[in-house]
Amino acid sequence: MNDEQLSRYSRHLLLPEIDTHGQETLLRSRALVVGLGGLGSPVTLYLAASGVGTLVLCDHDRVDLSNLQRQILHDGTRLGHAKTDSAQTRLSALNPDIRLQSIPRRLAGEELAHEAQLADVVIDASDNFATRYALNAACVAARTPLVSGSALRMQGQVTVFRADKDPSPCYHCLYPEGDAPEENCAQNGVFAPLVGLIGSIQAAEALKILLGMDDALWGRLLRVDARNMDFHSARLRPDPHCPVCAQPHAQARAGLVARDASG
Repeated sequence: MNDEQLSRYSRHLLLPEIDTHGQETLLRSRALVVGLGGLGSPVTLYLAASGVGTLVLCDHDRVDLSNLQRQILHDGTRLGHAKTDSAQTRLSALNPDIRLQSIPRRLAGEELAHEAQLADVVIDASDNFATRYALNAACVAARTPLVSGSALRMQGQVTVFRADKDPSPCYHCLYPEGDAPEENCAQNGVFAPLVGLIGSIQAAEALKILLGMDDALWGRLLRVDARNMDFHSARLRPDPHCPVCAQPHAQARAGLVARDASG
């Protein structure tokens, strides 16, 4: 690290859990963040400030006035701008030391498989189940850690899925397709600080994964009730019949993704 980096990251360097080696690891790391809204705002701000070397920013949406109540990555000067462009402007000003790559569209198919394979960690900050299922399947196939979060009304939840560790549940084990109600904050509302809480926890778990620290939320679902400020956790178990992560389904899916990615 150069002198400017030593100063910028000095408070990390003082932590025995990080120190110089850990910070250099972060600077070499690559994180894929899907969703640059309420959850993606604190996630990307903290990952950028912490010096994660490459951030891949994915969102197909544009900044709207209704976003600004909670999406602190954006502001009123960027209304109508692509969220990826708005995020790049803010994050590059926050930390010009890192590399930012934008994907201003929905990730799917071979592109999603490729990005999941390149990433050291994937953060799901999306707001719909179709994206969550697709990210989960891609991360299982690529054996890439996935940090999942969601928030609605005054409740939220966070967990970590580690397809690179066995045995490990996946998102489909927690919410089989067809069982989860499709709700969103546009219809039901969301408490602004709640997304900050959940997104900050996601950022912390992503950094711990990159640093090789024990990620306490692997296989554990943390539920947050912002009304009563209650935090509860429950242990998750793999579904032995899961069509995504259970053998031999995962092996077949991994082989398919590998063939697709190779051309």
